Amino acid sequence: MSGLKNKLMTAIASTLASIVGAENTVYPEDRPQILQAIAGKPPSCIVYPQTQAQLAAVIAAAYSHNWRVLPCGSGSKLNWGGLAQDIDVVVSTERLNQLIEHAVGDLTVTIEAGMKFDHLQQILADSRQFLALDPSTPELATVGGIVATADTNSLRQRYGSVRDQLLGITFIRADGQIAKAGGRVVKNVAGYDLMKLFTGSYGTLGIISQVTFRVYPLQEASGTVVLTGKAEAISQAANTLRGSALTPTQADLLSMQLVSSLGLGGGVGLIARFQSIHESVKEQSHRMLEVGQTLGLEGAVYSGADEDSLWQRLQEQIHTPAVESTITCKIGILPTAAVEVLAKVGIGLVHLSSGLGVVQVQDKNQVAKVRSLCQSRNGFLTIIKAPVAVKQQLDVWGYAGNALPLMRRIKAQFDSKNILSPGRFVGGI
Repeated sequence: MSGLKNKLMTAIASTLASIVGAENTVYPEDRPQILQAIAGKPPSCIVYPQTQAQLAAVIAAAYSHNWRVLPCGSGSKLNWGGLAQDIDVVVSTERLNQLIEHAVGDLTVTIEAGMKFDHLQQILADSRQFLALDPSTPELATVGGIVATADTNSLRQRYGSVRDQLLGITFIRADGQIAKAGGRVVKNVAGYDLMKLFTGSYGTLGIISQVTFRVYPLQEASGTVVLTGKAEAISQAANTLRGSALTPTQADLLSMQLVSSLGLGGGVGLIARFQSIHESVKEQSHRMLEVGQTLGLEGAVYSGADEDSLWQRLQEQIHTPAVESTITCKIGILPTAAVEVLAKVGIGLVHLSSGLGVVQVQDKNQVAKVRSLCQSRNGFLTIIKAPVAVKQQLDVWGYAGNALPLMRRIKAQFDSKNILSPGRFVGGI
C-alpha cells in the first residue's frame, strides 16, 4: 500500500513539475513547517507557480484529478485556523510577487498576491503613501495571505478591517478558471460581494492571485500615549476616549502581564497612537494625558524611535510567544467587557472600539474558561496558533452561531469537490 501511495505522490509531483518546472517544485521535507498545518498524510510536494497562468493550470490539474490543495503565500500563517485534512499538494503564491499598478493620484495599488507586505510598504513610501494594515508578521506576510486570513491589528481603530481596504481581487476558482471581482473604484453590484466573502476565508473558496487596495497618505507626525494603573480607572479612561473627539489611529487595552513585560509600569494599560499634523498630535496627546491624570493613572508619551520600538515590541509579544506550547487565540467581546476579560489572561490585548483582540493561554482548560467567559459576554474565542495535538482535541473555531448551513452551501457553490483547504475553516469546511 505504501508503495502505491509513494507512486501516486511521485506522479502528482511529476505532473505539477511539468507545469511550473522542477525548480519550482519542492518536497515537504525541505519545508518542515508546512507539515505543522496538516493532519493525515503529508503532501506530495509544494509548488511555486511564477505566473497567474501557471497557478490556474496547477489548480485545473488538481481539479481534474481530485487532488486536495492547501494554498498559502510564504506559509507564515499556515498554522492558523483548523488543520487541513489529507492534503495532496501545497500551492504557494510566493513567487507571484509583482507590482501591477500604483495609481498614486487615485490612492490605489494593484499587486500580485505573493508580494511581501514590507516590500509593498517600501514601494508606497516612495510616494509618501502606505497601506493601512498591520499584519501579525509584516516581514513575512504576503498580501494574499493577509486577505485570506483577514490579518490586521491595531490600525483597525482608524482605518477598519482588511475588507475595508480591499477594492478588487483576481482569484483562481476551484476548477482552474480565472475570475475577477471589484476593480479600482468602489461600486455596488448585484450578487456576492466577493471581496468581503474571500477576506478571512482561509483559501477555502478560491486562490487569490491579485489584489487592489486603497492606500493613504503618510501622516506628518506621530505620538503615542500610554496610561497604566487600576483596572477600574483604565475602563473609565477607555470610555472617555471612546466618547471624545480624539481620533487615535491605534488604541488598545493591555493586560497586566503585557504591561509588565513591555516595561510600562504596573496595572492594566491603555495605549493610544495619534497621527496627524504636529500641532494636532501634540494637543491630542496632551488631552489624553490629562484624562489619565484626572483618574490617578500613570502616563507617558512616546515619539520617534522609542514609539516605533514600543509598537514593534507590542506586536512581537502578542504574536510571537516565548514558549512554543502557548495557545494564541483571537477573541471578540463587547468593548466594555474588555478589561474584565483581560484580567483572566496573562498576555492579552483588546482593540478599544471593535472589542476584537488577541490573548495567550497555556492549556486547553484555560481555552475553555476564556471561551466561556467571552461567549457569556456575547463574544467568541477562536484558536489561531496552537500545537497540533491541541488542535486535534479542541474545536478551533468555537463557532456557536446559526450560519453554518449557509457557509456550507457557499462552499459547495465555489468548491463542489471540496479540494481547497479542506478542514481549515469553521465547522470543518
